[in-house]
Amino acid sequence: MKHRILSFSLLTCIILFSCNKGAIYRKCITIPNNIWSVNSPLVFDVPVNDTVNNYDIFITLRNSSSYDFNNLYLFIDIRSPMKITERDTMECILANADGKWLGNGLGDIWDNKFLFKRNVKFQKPGTYEFVFNQAMRVDSLPMIMDAGLSVEKSAVSPSPK
Repeated sequence: MKHRILSFSLLTCIILFSCNKGAIYRKCITIPNNIWSVNSPLVFDVPVNDTVNNYDIFITLRNSSSYDFNNLYLFIDIRSPMKITERDTMECILANADGKWLGNGLGDIWDNKFLFKRNVKFQKPGTYEFVFNQAMRVDSLPMIMDAGLSVEKSAVSPSPK
């Protein structure tokens, strides 16, 4: 059963991310035993060479229908190549007020893609580090299976200088 869930998670990540033709980065991290500890940050190192175009940044989440909440709060730290760190808090709504799961589901597994930032222009080339921490009021958060990050070219053209 555990191998089947892991295989399904990997396949779903591939399918979700394969549709993003303008992506410069995409990665999905499987959360061990489907329990996200408050002390287990997920780290995404995004290499950036293009400082001309605008990008949209997305967060992907996979949860089981056994997840106890309808949302997930995240602390997201972004560290630039200049060693400047910004922190954002994001709420990801996984189910509506009636408890109906949102996103795409297959069986009891649900996938969601959330816009985190739109029209981002990276100031300097180099590696940008994105660190996700679950910010719920429990130390061990069960039934979050995967979290991912995708950086995609924005449909909005860069403004001329």
